[in-house]
Amino acid sequence: MDYALILTLLTLASGLLWLADRIRRRKRDDGFEDGTVGKTIELVGSLFPVLLLVLVIRSFVFEPFKIPSGSMIPTLLIGDFIVVNKFSYGLRLPVINKRIVSLGDPERGDVMVFRYPEDERVNYIKRVVGIPGDTVTYRNKVLFVNGEPVVQDPQGFWEGEGRNRNLPGRRPQLRLEQLAGEPHSILVHPDQPVRQTRTWVVPEGHYFVLGDNRDHSLDSRAWGFVPEENLVGRATRIWMHWDCSRGCVVFNRIGDKII
Repeated sequence: MDYALILTLLTLASGLLWLADRIRRRKRDDGFEDGTVGKTIELVGSLFPVLLLVLVIRSFVFEPFKIPSGSMIPTLLIGDFIVVNKFSYGLRLPVINKRIVSLGDPERGDVMVFRYPEDERVNYIKRVVGIPGDTVTYRNKVLFVNGEPVVQDPQGFWEGEGRNRNLPGRRPQLRLEQLAGEPHSILVHPDQPVRQTRTWVVPEGHYFVLGDNRDHSLDSRAWGFVPEENLVGRATRIWMHWDCSRGCVVFNRIGDKII
């Protein structure tokens, strides 16, 4: 469901009714009598300022998202609700997503929300590992950027909790990856087959992204690059975690910075 389109249409419709209500009020001052239709126009039109405010905030400032899959474990868990900074990569018009003001570009290491290139109705979230001009290689579960391996420090095994707990018999390795000077955690599953070594050169205006759950992520290794016009924003904070196998609201993740 395209919420941006729905919100834009609702704002436009309520704005037209708000304008009609202003005209109706002038006629009423000239002796025009109110009726049921007039009251309905007034009621719906009164929603216009609220809808406009929500549209502006959602389109240009912040937007909430829910994490539906485990492709970004351990950074993000199934059931996380996150805040995305919409102006990190420039101001964009709602619906058509055209950038009208340039305020910055994605950097290596950013956790980024974007419209999935193969179905732009769907939002994806992954980590940027390659920017325009980079050469990216994935070999033996290790990432190489411009010929240099990205250091991975073993941190033991990941168990998980609640709905994010490992399946029986699975013991993925937790590793600390040193990408662009900002370490972040990734998961590697030793029991999963090693992918064929491949190398990609990131074209201008595109980005190469990976999930932090490296062996359980549908990302640029499968479908290619993210075009600049598909960018939505940078994930910044977790504002809630919902997991009813752990009491529904899990408070210890609220407010966590996404790195």
